[in-house]
Amino acid sequence: MRIFTIPLFSLWLFPAGLVWSAEPESSGNAANEAAVAEVAASARTEANAAWWGFDPDDATAAVQAAIDSGAARVRIPYMGRPWIVTPITLRGGLELIFEPGVVLLAKEGLFQGKSDSLFTAANAADIVVRGYGATLRMRKADYQSEAYEKAEWRMCLAFRGCRNLHIEGLRLESSGGDGIYLGATQELPWCEDVVIRDVICHDHHRQGISVIGAVNLLIENTVMSNTRGTGPAAGIDFEPNHPSEKIVNCVVRNCVLAENQGAGILVYLKNLAASSSPVSLTFDNCLVGPGNSEGIVVGAVNDEGPSGQIEFRNCVVECPRREGMRVYDKAASGVDVRFTNCHWSNTWSDPPEKAGGPQSPLLLDLRRPQITREQGGVTFDACYVYDTVDRPVLAITEKESEFGARNVFGTLRVVSPYTPRMEPGPNPKEVAVELVHIP
Repeated sequence: MRIFTIPLFSLWLFPAGLVWSAEPESSGNAANEAAVAEVAASARTEANAAWWGFDPDDATAAVQAAIDSGAARVRIPYMGRPWIVTPITLRGGLELIFEPGVVLLAKEGLFQGKSDSLFTAANAADIVVRGYGATLRMRKADYQSEAYEKAEWRMCLAFRGCRNLHIEGLRLESSGGDGIYLGATQELPWCEDVVIRDVICHDHHRQGISVIGAVNLLIENTVMSNTRGTGPAAGIDFEPNHPSEKIVNCVVRNCVLAENQGAGILVYLKNLAASSSPVSLTFDNCLVGPGNSEGIVVGAVNDEGPSGQIEFRNCVVECPRREGMRVYDKAASGVDVRFTNCHWSNTWSDPPEKAGGPQSPLLLDLRRPQITREQGGVTFDACYVYDTVDRPVLAITEKESEFGARNVFGTLRVVSPYTPRMEPGPNPKEVAVELVHIP
């Protein structure tokens, strides 16, 4: 049995070599007009938001003024009380640092706009948002109440059409949308050169992270947990809105996705076309932990959909409430889906009476023949399934058709007291999955 490990990373310790020093100018809540003037005169390249005055009831003006000052680096210091804010706009050429212990909190009763987010940037470049030991928190329960118009776009961090982004060390909590959103503008229909590292995205309304479009994206050592609210309610969702958007050279590595109302990982490509850039998306050494509705879900690749590859390498799925893997409405001729040395254990953790009887750990399903008339294009390379129930390890099903699957290959090593079997579905074509029994 493979033992899954993720390299240790602490989101609450300072990275090696980083020392936080006190700023004597920021003592107390009073503004420091001399320091502000020096920033305005370009005599200082680093600014402290407290220099603009710390108002414990609403600190928006100070934070926004510090950002707008033009200083290359803006520091949000620990003041012993939360920085309570309304929506704030970021600019390019900014390093925004939250000191350890800082809590930046959405102001109660505000954020009434359907897309009001804590921090927003559009068509900007060279932005760093770093905060080891700091928390950005919104008020999800309020946004889900009748006092607010229903919406799913109140994000913690919303970036649209941005380049060269680094987001590190933050804990992002309880947004009315996503912890982090990477989206498009007319000028740039994706975000490019993005690193998200050592982040916790917890208790969001729609997704821990949503990727609408990205080129050269690395997400590593990040936790996406307890998403609950509106669908898809996944840990992470790659879901372009238009054929012009891209999922190119995107890597999710050493991440944990657990306790989400929806899937741990969701990739939904219905809106890409054959004219879209080939997809290149890799999940490496990720733990899709307990409590997700499903482990890994890939859906909706049209017959005229994109080419490319989605690969899951060295990933572990544990104790999902339903399937460990579901690939649905995915054309065999479209983007390839490959699982390499992946492990699924204790799928369908919901009791059989709730699940409607024993179900397969792995499922390929054609629900909408208008999307594709021939599902498939999935490979299993030396993967493992751990199961204690007498049921098909892999099932291929069609709800309203009997077209048959194509190009489903590979090897599944099945650790089970029962002889493994699969359901190849109606009229299978080039379906050859070897089941190796490990009693």
